[in-house]
Amino acid sequence: MALQTIGDYMQRTGDRRYLGQLDNTFEKDKGVFPAGVLSGDPLLGNFTSRAIDDTEWWGLTWVQAYDLTRNPKYLDMAVTIANYVDGYWDTTTCGGGVWWNAERTYKNAVTNGLWIRLTAELHNRIPGDQRWLARSRAAWAWFQGSGMINANGLVNDGLTDACTNNGQNVWTYNQGLAIGGGLELWRATRDPQILASVRRLADAAIGANALVTNGMLTETCDAVDQTCDDNAKQFKGIFMRYWTDLVDVTHDRQYAAFLDQQAQGIWNNDRDAAGRLGTRWSGATSTSNPNVFDWRTQASALSALIGNVPALTPWESLAATMSPAQPVIMPAASGATSINIDLGVSATGFFPLQALATTDAPSGWKLSPRATLVRVQPHGNATPASNSVPLKITVPSSATDGHHMITSDVAAAGLHFSTQADVLIAHTINFDTGTVDENPWLFDPDGSQSNGVQNRFADGNAHFTYRFPFPVDTTSAQVTLTIDAEFLVQVSNDNAHWTTVLQETQPVTDGSNKADRTIDLTPYLGAVTNGAKPIYLKVSDSFPNDGWGGRVYHVSANIVE
Repeated sequence: MALQTIGDYMQRTGDRRYLGQLDNTFEKDKGVFPAGVLSGDPLLGNFTSRAIDDTEWWGLTWVQAYDLTRNPKYLDMAVTIANYVDGYWDTTTCGGGVWWNAERTYKNAVTNGLWIRLTAELHNRIPGDQRWLARSRAAWAWFQGSGMINANGLVNDGLTDACTNNGQNVWTYNQGLAIGGGLELWRATRDPQILASVRRLADAAIGANALVTNGMLTETCDAVDQTCDDNAKQFKGIFMRYWTDLVDVTHDRQYAAFLDQQAQGIWNNDRDAAGRLGTRWSGATSTSNPNVFDWRTQASALSALIGNVPALTPWESLAATMSPAQPVIMPAASGATSINIDLGVSATGFFPLQALATTDAPSGWKLSPRATLVRVQPHGNATPASNSVPLKITVPSSATDGHHMITSDVAAAGLHFSTQADVLIAHTINFDTGTVDENPWLFDPDGSQSNGVQNRFADGNAHFTYRFPFPVDTTSAQVTLTIDAEFLVQVSNDNAHWTTVLQETQPVTDGSNKADRTIDLTPYLGAVTNGAKPIYLKVSDSFPNDGWGGRVYHVSANIVE
């Protein structure tokens, strides 16, 4: 689904820079893989598995890749996938519908919404097709009469064994997929009754007591006393993908206003200085269940921002970023500490841009340059051109702990963009994992996961790496991890050469080895790099085949200067 978000971005903006990553995924992941390598399930080849809905997502992804490139290999793969899924269409139970899994235990909304969309997309791209159109029509008719759409026009999760609405949660993505499937079938048929049904589904979604709280699309698990799982983190983005399609098809002002409201709300309330977007689009958070930021929430919220980009690509654009966007500075006791931050400026268009960048830092800090001209030479809007300026930030030893903003304003030819770096000043290291306090220290989350409640774990081939930028006058340091499960902990001072310092040698899956473990980092303190003596600490899985990798709850450190 994240790959589809990137595809949506490329389609909406004309920027084609990520086609290489898309093709790399296609070529590397199309084979057969055992459970635990790319998925918890074995992958059977050609992006198929026992999870029929996951298989369909891949089909939609490769149709989109075909639209972007016109390379027939992607469309051929989508057809291969659809032929596999068609084997799970079954009229002997509930009169039709695609089974959710290969075990044929459940018929639900997501699998059948995906099927309607995929079959209609294939028809709309294969000249002279009638087979996929017939399947899409049959699936739409079955879905409409299945009972999954309740009396309020909302889509419940699925059917009972008795083929009645099971009354389970109305997830936003099920509503969105019903809208999206109907829209694609309408494109194939121009049947006004289909479009009328789509409008009813849309009106129900944003009606009173539906899927909206205080104007923002909201999942039930977005409540501040709950945490969405990794799947639900992505549901609202799927809804917005197909809502964008609805806006483009109908040009309805009410639908467009709702799209704009989501994008504005996310941008104003659910975005941090690093440009990360959280799971709660309202920005709501709590101590027990904080707003979560990860690649899933990023892809989801981006769908609303992408949808709000004008359908006609702008002639020119201007953007800026700071890297790193969330640096950590541990000031030296013996004097000021200096680090470098890169200000990147990018633009699209057909004429050279001379952008004026002005930067502000907190009182008492030194910054150079405070103002500079940045020249960018775009060549159309297919791929942004960019340039960068190194900024030197000098922080006094008296700087107070906490978050401090550095802001750059970039302006050129009537265009304007602001960007920030959120600098954390920290004289100590002490944080719970899975919380916002962990974020600045988390250098590379890789494929690790967190349920948002004080833990982070890395199963299989995943890992996570913390970066500790110890002061330049540090003479010794220790770090203490509260850790359990099948951990492998390694240390490096360059993020390239690693030394194992902790390893669980027994297959422990019940948390019985949870303990505080202290590591002496003094032997690994190396040369000064960008104003610090950095230490990288990586946690991974000592038994990658069984899915119980290292799990960290708390991190603290002691240093001597």
